[in-house]
Amino acid sequence: MSKTDKYVIEMHDVVKTFPGVRALNHVDFKLKEGEIRSIVGKNGAGKSTLMNILSGIYQPDHGDILVKGQLIKPMTTEKARKLGISYVHQQSQLVPALSIAENIFLGDLLTEKTGFVNWKKVRTEAEAQLGELDLTIDVQRKVEDLSIAEKQLIEIAKALFANAHTIILDEATAPLPKEDVQMLFDFVKRMSAQGVAFIYISHYLVEVFELCKAVTVLRDGKKVGDHSVSDLDQPELIHLISGEKVETFHRKHHKLNEEKVLEFRNLSKSGHYKNINFALNKGEIIGLTGLEGSGKTKLIRGLFGLEPFAEFGEITVDGSMFDAKDPEKAINEGIAYLPRDRHGLGIIGARPVSENITLSILKRLVNKLGFLILSNERKHVENYVDKLGIITPSIDQRVQFLSGGNQQKVVFAKLASTEPKVLLLDEPTQGVDVQAKEEIMKIVDQLSHQGIGVIIVSEEIRELMDVCDRIIVFFDGEIVKEFNTKDRSTTAEKVLMAIEGETKKK
Repeated sequence: MSKTDKYVIEMHDVVKTFPGVRALNHVDFKLKEGEIRSIVGKNGAGKSTLMNILSGIYQPDHGDILVKGQLIKPMTTEKARKLGISYVHQQSQLVPALSIAENIFLGDLLTEKTGFVNWKKVRTEAEAQLGELDLTIDVQRKVEDLSIAEKQLIEIAKALFANAHTIILDEATAPLPKEDVQMLFDFVKRMSAQGVAFIYISHYLVEVFELCKAVTVLRDGKKVGDHSVSDLDQPELIHLISGEKVETFHRKHHKLNEEKVLEFRNLSKSGHYKNINFALNKGEIIGLTGLEGSGKTKLIRGLFGLEPFAEFGEITVDGSMFDAKDPEKAINEGIAYLPRDRHGLGIIGARPVSENITLSILKRLVNKLGFLILSNERKHVENYVDKLGIITPSIDQRVQFLSGGNQQKVVFAKLASTEPKVLLLDEPTQGVDVQAKEEIMKIVDQLSHQGIGVIIVSEEIRELMDVCDRIIVFFDGEIVKEFNTKDRSTTAEKVLMAIEGETKKK
């Protein structure tokens, strides 16, 4: 199979309206065989809606879809699958308790004439097909035991085995450790060379320039244009996406309160981290970074009571000993946590903005009989919607219908409502557009000026450089380097070297 100039996908004059919102306004989109094309735009620009129409999840109000020149009307999920269109979502669609082989042939298991499944054939066929894709992995492993990167590769491989010629990758690298991103990119490029076309949706513009040859820009439901990636630089692409110049946020360093709000003393947990010693002052923002598995994430999840914590050492919050065994106790003692998995742990998408924001403080909003005082709730929610600039038709809007950036702001409002002493943020800008990232960084800065100590766990080094007072680097469970971002000698390159273990090697 080789690349040609033939279009495998053509979408013409597509219109889609939801209640009160024109999500797509006469949009055209084309994709050639073997092409890797990105679709970019702010949250709410129409990217996912367009792909949901292509894959048959939504029906357009107007417009046509052609697959390899054939008009398909109506497009359904079943037709899309049979026609060779596959949608690989950010959240894995694999069945965790089943093996790789079982997932690959799920719904179409190889059987004998007797009707019984031929498990040996299922395994050997799965191994053979993965081998054709240069993937060497034990097909009997359960999906729940795979790394995030391995799950993504299996998702793509499964699509290819179903004879997909067009694969939609929606924020494919958002959940991936940085060291696994290149493995995914190499795989996509190999498949592209064999004629498979990819539609790549991402807010990580650096990746768009690394992986894609062409880009389609959407803004407010309209197509701004199609461009060759080689004809653009990142500032130009940001301008096309936003329609305005986006100023990068840089925290203005201020004199910090020297009063410690959180302190770790000789903290150790076997196999995860050891001898962790550092303090967080009131109003300070500290960044924790390092490779996946370096210990940084385990540390803050344990601090919030989401998993067993340190076996040795001690923690103080505001000078008092701290030992939260669960999230409720952690919140009561002044610790708030924003999870990396916003959809799974941060929001309840089917519930309104108001309920999401007040979920953690309902006890404060009830009368003596235990009934919620709705006027107090509304006043509290409207205050945070205004303060954090949450864009929503009303506070009764279900959160699932907000853009990714506004969903993240709702989570911030929920956390800030608890009036924490310490705010733990795990990849706070993951999956949001460039403009929303800057707005979120401003919110973090505002909260720090209220005296809240903030810890940001992230692999986005330049973001940490812009917003943090200090950056602490983890490697193999230990703190190997600390950087003061006010120091002019601190550079992103030096931080990256420490992340890779250069400090420890010396």
